[in-house]
Formats: sequence, structure tokens, C-alpha cells
Amino acid sequence: MQKNLNIFLLIGQSNMAGRGLLDAVPPLHYPNVRIFRNGRWRTAVEPLHTDKPHIAGIGLGMSFAVSLVEQKPDMLVGLLPCAVGGTPLERWMPGSDLFTNALAQTRLTLSDGILKGILWHQGEGDCTQKENAEGYGVRLSKMIEAFRAALDRPQLPFVAGELGDFLAKHGACRAFFREINAQMRSCSRQLPRVGLASASGLTDKGDNVHFDSASLREFGCRYALVYQQVSRPLGSRGRPQ
Repeated sequence: MQKNLNIFLLIGQSNMAGRGLLDAVPPLHYPNVRIFRNGRWRTAVEPLHTDKPHIAGIGLGMSFAVSLVEQKPDMLVGLLPCAVGGTPLERWMPGSDLFTNALAQTRLTLSDGILKGILWHQGEGDCTQKENAEGYGVRLSKMIEAFRAALDRPQLPFVAGELGDFLAKHGACRAFFREINAQMRSCSRQLPRVGLASASGLTDKGDNVHFDSASLREFGCRYALVYQQVSRPLGSRGRPQ
């Protein structure tokens, strides 16, 4: 394995893991995009995640990686999928099981390249209760800072994505999903190198919870654009130039 991979950690719940139908969009297959699975790197093929093999499908990670490679054809991208469907932010906080696992998996890959960023999509598991929604930004900030501290990367880029507007039709989520988005937006303004990808206009697969395949392709491209923005050299005020 070459030692110059640009590694990205993928974490969150089902919309990061990907629930889009595999046959709904053309497959993406690039030799410059790798995936870390079962302790080794291989050419990435969707589904990237295996958290729930019977429903895993198209996610946003592949189009994110392809967007980067298409702009820099000699770039090698390594995707590290650690998202798990149905998980609340609590399980991603420092000391909890999914944080610990993601950190351990990341450390296994660092001899093969450089961790260039963390991609996050989560919030559906926290938007059913007012207390969880209103405290989301503070907790998310703690999680980001904990990953950065544990990896000794205080300026590690972090890109989150908005929850879909279709949650307005979901009985359990519709009350506070907009608050989750507002909390993430506030977090992106307060912490350096944290960005938020818009979900405006993206559609669900008919269940009012999961983005459809075409939307996930577009979402990944939006993540790539935000990543490029937050990873620019910092200006004198600590913000990307």
C-alpha cells in the first residue's frame, strides 16, 4: 500500500451509512478511491458501510471522494466507514462505544496516509426530544474537540450535513429537526475548520427519514465543496481564507 492516502473518517447514523437503493444511480468505481475494511485497504465499492448489511446502500461518501479525485486526478482518497444506523449523539461522545471504535479504526490507518477530515451526518436520533435538540451544538462541539485532541490534530477539518426538510413529515422528528440544524450551523460558526453542507432541495426515498440515492450523490458533492472551503489555509483571524 502506498503511504500517501488522504484519509477521511465517515461517522454518524444511517444517512451517513447510506440507505439509497443501489440500482437507482449509476455505480461509481474509481481506482484512486479506497476503503478500509477488515484491516486492509481495497478499491471502494458501494455499499461502503456494513452496519446493517440487509439495508446498506448508496451513501454520500463515494461521491464526496470522487468529487475530490476528479479535481486532482493523482489524489488517492481513503474512506474509513464507521457510521452506524439509528445511533444518538450520546454514543459518539468521548468515552462511549462508537467514539472509541472510530478512534481505534482511525489509528490503524495512520501509517498509510494522513487523516484529512471527518465527515458527519447524524441528528435524527436526537431530534425527538427538546432537551437533546437544544443541547446538540454544545455536545457536538465537545465531540469534535475530543476527536481532534485524541488525534493531536487541533485544526482537523470537520464537515457535517443538515437534516433533510422531509423530516417535517416525520411524526417523531418534525418537532425539533430544525433546531438540530440551527445548532449545527451555530457550531460551524464558532469552531475553526467546521463546515455545514446544505440539504436544501434534497429528497427522501419515500420514508421521510432517508435521503434517496440521487440526493446522496448530490450531498456528497456538497460535502466536498464545504470540505475544500474549511480546509483552506487559515487567515489572521483563524478562519479559512
